[in-house]
Amino acid sequence: MAKESRKIPVISIVGKSDTGKTTLIEKIIPELTRRGYRVATVKHDVHGFEIDHKGKDSWRHKQAGSCLTVLSSPWQIAVVKDVAKDHDIAELREMYIRDVDIILTEGYKRNDHPKIEVFRADRHGDILSRNDENLLAVAGDKPPQIGVPCFDGNDITAIVNLIEAKFLNGGAPH
Repeated sequence: MAKESRKIPVISIVGKSDTGKTTLIEKIIPELTRRGYRVATVKHDVHGFEIDHKGKDSWRHKQAGSCLTVLSSPWQIAVVKDVAKDHDIAELREMYIRDVDIILTEGYKRNDHPKIEVFRADRHGDILSRNDENLLAVAGDKPPQIGVPCFDGNDITAIVNLIEAKFLNGGAPH
């Protein structure tokens, strides 16, 4: 049975720019799905994004004054909605995310959910989350030893084992 949105665990993948956050998420998702979990992701972009493209029907709806547009096909649904503020993860989870076992977020550096920080020694001197009580682990090429589990960024099995043990009922999907 699917979890209700308020009970779905959230793990944030954080780190400085160009450290490999998206790449890590791309590796975690298939391992979680291989183990039978349903995964949702939320990518935060402080610079904004554009899903509607000039001339497309949905763009034309927006230009005509629609504040909410749903794009629907037999395989996907997308919602484009005007908002008055930048919603936090809890609000997004409550409003939109259902029928999944876990939510992975990217780009929410300062949230109160458990975090795995991606770290690359050759690009950045120190980690962002050194003093963050929500830091769950560090993944990277040479992660500093700071009192949380530290993984090689390619050791996806170990990273997913940690996520599964702490947030997914110790390995019981759904």
